[in-house]
Amino acid sequence: MEKGYIHVYTGNGKGKTTSSLGIALRSLANGYNVAIGQFVKSKELQYSEVTALNALSSLGEPFGKVTIEQFGNGCCCHAPTETAVKLAKEGLEKVKGWIESREFDVMILDELNIALHLGLLDEGEVLEMLKNKPENLEIIITGRHASEKIIEIADLVSEIKEIKHYYRKGVLARRGIEV
Repeated sequence: MEKGYIHVYTGNGKGKTTSSLGIALRSLANGYNVAIGQFVKSKELQYSEVTALNALSSLGEPFGKVTIEQFGNGCCCHAPTETAVKLAKEGLEKVKGWIESREFDVMILDELNIALHLGLLDEGEVLEMLKNKPENLEIIITGRHASEKIIEIADLVSEIKEIKHYYRKGVLARRGIEV
């Protein structure tokens, strides 16, 4: 990839992670290597996208390779725990290592906006990392509550707005659809 851009998918609607995973699929199908760091999300829950992308990546050429890791304990609470902060910070260090390795063409930082909004990570540190990314690395950031500074540094910003959602009727996340 010659030029990589920074995307932000934010807003209160469903589909931010799903949009980023569409890019991951396209990238893998074109032989690009993809790293996905899922902030806030827990390793305890088996996410279907992890299973699917790992299967695709294992097919070999012409597909690229994917690396997916979760950097959270599932807590999206208003008062972050020490554990949540620790996991997010460890995740950010892992992401910095991925960037330094130059092994990846596309990097998805899923729910990074939430991690910043909750105060799990230092925004200045994240912005510095983004400013210094390799020229040819595409970075996609997802999550509600994208800050003005994150929006400013991005090349593409999409806001996904909820109009109607069955969650409001008590329907929880369903396997194969939301997880």
